[in-house]
Amino acid sequence: MKKILVVLTTLLMTACGEEVTTPAETPSANQPPAKVAATTDKVLEVYKSPTCGCCGAWVEHMEANGYTANVHEQQNLQSIKEKAGILPGTGSCHTAFIDGYAIEGHVPASDVDRLLEERPEGKGLTVPGMPAGSPGMEMGDRKDAYDVLLFDENGTEVFSHHPGN
Repeated sequence: MKKILVVLTTLLMTACGEEVTTPAETPSANQPPAKVAATTDKVLEVYKSPTCGCCGAWVEHMEANGYTANVHEQQNLQSIKEKAGILPGTGSCHTAFIDGYAIEGHVPASDVDRLLEERPEGKGLTVPGMPAGSPGMEMGDRKDAYDVLLFDENGTEVFSHHPGN
């Protein structure tokens, strides 16, 4: 089952225009911002493929919930994900940065709000893959259950659970 999920995630990420390359092939001008001190601004630096519609829908979700999104479109996001410390198997189609944290994939605004309020130890939040019904992945009435994970270089832990229907 786990192999099937990895294959499906890879296929979905490929459909969003993701290319897998080595860091040496990636221009250094496309590096994410360095970790900065906490602020009260709700400004996201979002890195996404120009061909991925679900990434744009996630940006709209965040903006509708009071965030400002500075969108950086590029074909190759591998160096961004490496800089964010995204662990193998926990990636998605877009990566954002806010107040020293990385936000990977279709993380709901309410979880980002909680992250910024509580400021737990960790590199950031991720929603691995692209679960139906998560922000930006709306599919009518379908909502799959998924977890938002807090991650660091040592692994992940469940930050919140979103039940399906």
